[in-house]
Amino acid sequence: MTTVHVHEIALGVESFGDDDAPLVLLVGGTTMLSWPDALCERLAAGGRRVVRYDLRDSGESTTEDPEAPAYTLRDLAADAAALPKALGCGPAHLAGIGVGGMVAQVAALDHPGAFSALTLVGTRAVAPGPTDDDLPDHDGATMGRLFGHPMPDWADREAVADFAATGAEILGDDPVAAREVAARVWDRTPGTAPALQTANQLGTVFARLDCAPRWRERLPGIDVPALVVHGRRDTFFPVGNGEALAREIPGARLLVLEEAATAIPAAAVDEVAAAMLALA
Repeated sequence: MTTVHVHEIALGVESFGDDDAPLVLLVGGTTMLSWPDALCERLAAGGRRVVRYDLRDSGESTTEDPEAPAYTLRDLAADAAALPKALGCGPAHLAGIGVGGMVAQVAALDHPGAFSALTLVGTRAVAPGPTDDDLPDHDGATMGRLFGHPMPDWADREAVADFAATGAEILGDDPVAAREVAARVWDRTPGTAPALQTANQLGTVFARLDCAPRWRERLPGIDVPALVVHGRRDTFFPVGNGEALAREIPGARLLVLEEAATAIPAAAVDEVAAAMLALA
């Protein structure tokens, strides 16, 4: 792992594969560890240079004040667009997961020359907050259980890992995998203050961003090959959100993972990697 500087900030990055191979750039949601190691390795084995990175205020990237971010969604999109050049590469296959998928959509729309393909995983076409009437919102019962679960002592690594495992179980993800990732995220978080931990573990900083203007109506303007991946069992961003993205992005392929929820499970890594490699 290292850092790359763009727009006078540092972004934490990790690379897999040959530096001279075509670039697949993975937008963290919010840390790079949202992307499974096994998927990064599988893409690299398929002849790609894979770079996953932390959004601002997470992981190894510049952290200032996650409770009052001085940047917007469009700034995060500009970061993504600047990274391929900073890494010495040509246009990248850009992939975003969760809130990183929102960053990726705006980046592809605002900076089309920076990208050769687009993959969107477990995301939707509108910003955090109230959704459009035709899009399914978070499942109320699941959200009640999720947000009714007491917050952990953020200074206690094991308590944070337990908290993540419980959340994963509520969402339908693998609690063992979630526990391991949460412990790694905790190790990479620059402090145990609640604001820092929740920004890294829960992505709470994203809800405080200025995400205007809307971008959904611009999706038909995306003119690179696109793949939309969504878990059939996702109750956070239900699958109708992925179906809408695939309808509205010209020529996009929809890959529904029948046994997945919000995360990419180990059993789906080969299928997702094959679909991504087939794009470009």
